[in-house]
This record gives sequence, structure tokens and C-alpha cells, in this order.
Amino acid sequence: MKLSWKLAIAAVALTAAIIPVAISNAGTTGAGSTGAVETESTSMPAAPYLYPGWGDAPDPAEVIEATGVKAFTLAFVVAGQGCEPVWAGETGLTGGVHEEAIAKIEAAGAEVIPSIGGWSGDKLGPACSTAEDLAGAYQKVIDATGTTTIDIDIENADEFQDHDVQDRILEALKLVKAANPGLTTILTFSTTATGPNADGQRLIARAAELEAGIDVFTQMPFNIAEGTDIYATTVGATEGLRDELIEVFGYTEAEAYSHMGISAMNGISDQKEVTTLATFAEIREYASANGLARLSVWSVNRDRGCTTGEVTSDCSGIEQDDWAFTTEAAKF
Repeated sequence: MKLSWKLAIAAVALTAAIIPVAISNAGTTGAGSTGAVETESTSMPAAPYLYPGWGDAPDPAEVIEATGVKAFTLAFVVAGQGCEPVWAGETGLTGGVHEEAIAKIEAAGAEVIPSIGGWSGDKLGPACSTAEDLAGAYQKVIDATGTTTIDIDIENADEFQDHDVQDRILEALKLVKAANPGLTTILTFSTTATGPNADGQRLIARAAELEAGIDVFTQMPFNIAEGTDIYATTVGATEGLRDELIEVFGYTEAEAYSHMGISAMNGISDQKEVTTLATFAEIREYASANGLARLSVWSVNRDRGCTTGEVTSDCSGIEQDDWAFTTEAAKF
């Protein structure tokens, strides 16, 4: 008989509490100082963000055919009533435009990575009062989508800057990862031009201390300031994250890169930075050359040309061909 997710999570939590975990030499960190569990090196196809129901969302099947992209990060799972996960703008996880998009993506042979959180709306992290409840919410997303990868987009004061919520998310990810062998977990968060800020540094340190088994730490190196050199900032932020992971987990440089991701923003950012296609191509080449695990971009909805010079939901604000950034990302 298949256990319910509540029983499965409870069993994992009980086991973790009373039975020492045996880890093979291949699964332990060389650092020794934190006792952190080292996950396997991760590599995945580029997965630009697609937000069904927002910004004149394109047909994902048409985008796949035009660009060759192999995966989408689907935005966003938020909190409905209490700790109940729902797709943003919908009342549940099934029966809406997100489920329709998932069906089209999978029919075209591509992968769906649900993204949980985001900048706005009610988040599951603060809405769920315990790590076990939050793990149960994550499990519902996994069961509804059949995914083998989840992205936790941890942002803003209610999650990223709330250290109690940070810990709850990490503890929940540890539980849900143990209950779903083979599950890949991604944390996506903001950064400075030189690497993680104090909240990001704490998140990484606590991931190690709690042995959360996070597979990929992904930064968003944009919205720094108007006039920012986006390529230089991306490299600086990424190398700062690399150094942080080496220090905390005891990784080699190559191992650190294999647990890292970059999530860019095409065209005009909220801070009026400009990421041109040529700049994004440099970022993609840098990520590929250094063996990063993940590359994403916000967003496919905006991957169309316009000359507004402003942030809009359905175009990039710059001159470009439709789906040009997604096409470039697919080369990763």
C-alpha cells in the first residue's frame, strides 16, 4: 500500500531523528567542519522561466519548436488557503492554464521544473507553520506535476530575509528530498555584484549545517543598479558564490561550479539595467565553459522585441527577434 505524503514525511523525519545516516565516500564532503552532505554534481538543460496566464504567455509547444529548448521553469507555486499550494492566479494545482502548459511541454518532449515562491504574493514558507507541513506542500507539487526537480525561488523579506523561514524551507527540502529519491532541489536567490549578501551567506551556511542536500544554488545577478555592467556583475557574483561554496562545503572549484546556477533577466530590468542578446550569449558561454549546473532567464513571456525601454510583462524592452534569448539559452 502506498503511504500518504503525511505518513511518508513523518517516517523520514522519525528515521532521521533516531538512525545515524550512513554515507558513502562519494557522498561526503571533504570539508569535515560542517558535517554537510555533499550531493552529486548536477547538470541540466537550460530552463527559462515561463509564467502561464501572465504577460501574454506564449504557447510553449511553439517556443520549443522554434528554439529547441528542452525545459521550462514554470512560475509560480504560491500559498492558497493557509499552507495549501496553488499556481499563482489559480485555485489549485490542476485544472488551469498551468496544467495545460505542462501537458503541452511534456507532449513536445521537454521538462517542467515547478518554481515555488517568487517575489510577490503569499508564499508557502511563511504560510506553513512547520517544516513537516511545508514538506507536505512541496510533496503535493511533486505529485501533481510528476517532476523530478523543484526550484525554490526564495525572495523578499517574508522568506529570504526571514531566517526562521529560511530554516523551515531548508528543513522541508531535506525531508522531501529524503522522501523522493533522485529529486533535484534548487535554491534561487538574489545577490550582490560580488556574491551572496549576508542573507545569502547565511542560507548557504545553514544548508550545510542542516545537511539539507541542496543540489544547485542559483543567483539572480541583476537589479543591482542602473548602468550596471551585467556581464561583469554576473561573473563577479558567480565567482563570489563559488568561493562561498568552496569555503562552506569544502568543494573543489569544479565541484562548486557544478552546484551553481545563473538566472538572468533578458532586456530591461526593474533597475533599468540592459541585458542585450550579445551580453546574454557571453553569460551562456561563461556558464557552459565553467560547467555550471543551471542556466535560466526571466522570462520566455518577455522574450519578444519592443522598444519601450521599460519593464513590461510581454516583451524585453529592447529590439530583438522573438525567442532570441530562449534560443541562446538552449545552447547551454
